[in-house]
Amino acid sequence: MINICDLEFAYELEGFALQVDSLSIEKGQRVAWTGPSGSGKTTLLQLVAGIVPPCRGRIQSCGVELTDLTDASRRDFRIANVGLVFQDFALLEYLNVLDNILLPYRINRSLLLDKAVRSRAEQLASELGLGQLLLRRPKHLSHGERQRVAVCRALIADPQLVLADEPTANLDSDNAARVLDALDRHTSRSDATLVVVTHDEDVMPRFDRKIDVSSFCNHLQVADARRDAGER
Repeated sequence: MINICDLEFAYELEGFALQVDSLSIEKGQRVAWTGPSGSGKTTLLQLVAGIVPPCRGRIQSCGVELTDLTDASRRDFRIANVGLVFQDFALLEYLNVLDNILLPYRINRSLLLDKAVRSRAEQLASELGLGQLLLRRPKHLSHGERQRVAVCRALIADPQLVLADEPTANLDSDNAARVLDALDRHTSRSDATLVVVTHDEDVMPRFDRKIDVSSFCNHLQVADARRDAGER
């Protein structure tokens, strides 16, 4: 499902670098990505989603070699294969809750938006405690409610891969459990792969595997290289 080989990525101005010699995640696995703030969890998630390309190396996701694709092709890949929960939620302010959840059906030409899909969206919203908020715009929602809308949107089209960046960070314990239950239930049903970025050690028993992303991070590599270049 996910295969990474000889990957290197850097934000040169920030002196931050990731180096992943080899990483594989099997189809259907539930994986927690952990590590301190700034260790590259979100960056690695974006690399796997094809949001940003690596400086070198190979990334294969859902059977697709992402490093062979153009920016436009990577976008098409995400639309067709990946359910994403962003830290900032990335909801469209001019759409209500229901239409934000249904957004994958608006932008993916291969998906048919019909009454059954709308019913599924309403059911998913109800599972996450949003059933009475379907006609509200994002600006009238709390942070926790916006986060749960983002989770619904990520799951609505049964993607092969779900990437969730801190999906419970703004939630109380009850709603956090609701979100994790929904992620587990819906990805299990479709045998999708689930990768969750989290700092919460209490939720680790829910996952098949834990990966500490800080082991791939090198905050000094780029900064030292620039310093050495200046000395020569």
